[in-house]
Amino acid sequence: MKEANWKNSDKYFHARGNYDAAKRGPGGRWAAKVISDFRENYQSGLSGQGAEDTAADQAANEWGRKGGDPNKYRPKGLPDKYR
Repeated sequence: MKEANWKNSDKYFHARGNYDAAKRGPGGRWAAKVISDFRENYQSGLSGQGAEDTAADQAANEWGRKGGDPNKYRPKGLPDKYR
């Protein structure tokens, strides 16, 4: 996500990471949830991101974990190397 440095790509990378982890099975889904929850709780305290942004990140995380297509959140123009 930091390498891409693409406007409005945050939710896409949340969904993509959780989707990729979930494809590895129940352990991957579990790890993705634990990591996502920790990261959101930790970052919201440090960055001051609002509750709405945290909730939107968590919705994208859950979407990906449940097998939803991450491209739902993909911003226009994001290079193909980030698929």
